[in-house]
Amino acid sequence: MSEFDPTQHRMVPAQRWFEDFVLGERFVIPSRTQTSAVFAAFQAASGDTHPIHYDVEYCRTRGMPDLLAHGFQTLVHTAPGAGLFPYVVEESLVGFLEQSSKFLKPVYAGDTIYPALEVIELAPGRTTGVVTLRSTVHNQRRELVLEGMQKFLVRRRPN
Repeated sequence: MSEFDPTQHRMVPAQRWFEDFVLGERFVIPSRTQTSAVFAAFQAASGDTHPIHYDVEYCRTRGMPDLLAHGFQTLVHTAPGAGLFPYVVEESLVGFLEQSSKFLKPVYAGDTIYPALEVIELAPGRTTGVVTLRSTVHNQRRELVLEGMQKFLVRRRPN
């Protein structure tokens, strides 16, 4: 039996370069139920203490069924690192260039969300290219609750 090597304990999908991406290609991010622990973790990380996000009774007196997720709490689940994208560009990624999003419907405590990234544009350059991903989040009712865009600068395949 060989000795354990922690540097070999990682996901290693095939390395991709700009030319390897295809329009319409999807990177699914695991679903996640918005539990009270997720709300508490986001509150701790963001410092946002408005009661609409952390006081159930405050929400109910305003006609909401439960805690209302902060928009950024929903957005954070589209982080590419939660899926395979950063693993396939480990050697080719130059940087994360841009992000935008629209919050289309509320997300409440107990909702399960389904994030995904889809290649919607490929803009080649001389030595790099920009990969534009459409980010989406659906809920368990199949409603689109967030839609956005992320752009990454990726190296072209070395000669």
